[in-house]
Amino acid sequence: MAAAAGLAAPPPTSRISSFPRAFSTVLKDLKYADTHEWVKVEGDSATIGVTDHAQDHLGDVVYVELPEVGSTVSQRTNFGAVESVKATSDINAPVSGEIIQVNDELSEKPGFINGSPYEKGWIIKVKISDPSELNSLMDDEKYKKFCEEEDGKH
Repeated sequence: MAAAAGLAAPPPTSRISSFPRAFSTVLKDLKYADTHEWVKVEGDSATIGVTDHAQDHLGDVVYVELPEVGSTVSQRTNFGAVESVKATSDINAPVSGEIIQVNDELSEKPGFINGSPYEKGWIIKVKISDPSELNSLMDDEKYKKFCEEEDGKH
């Protein structure tokens, strides 16, 4: 009887928590900022959100500060914040432009950022004012390497 009870015991978790962050989802065809925001370009507009890597490090998101439609954002400047159980983190614009839409669902369901960072968890859509800024962003391969190097420093 004791042997059967031992089989039901959960495995130790220390090994699981030591996996490298290489398992974060990084999508092709997106551009990435070194502040862990992603950009999906469609014509002259861009959808922006925080990466899977970022949401994983943040922990459970409990609040998202959203900007106003019609306001403008500048590349590398703050336009909002994500508050999690661990910390509050600024969200920076990977490209400059006018905000044409915000994801109002995040007000009621901030957990979309954790559960679906590239689909339901998008934050804003902007009309891009300077398409050349996209050249300063990383592709998926560079971003994966960037995350691995960054995590290796901690």
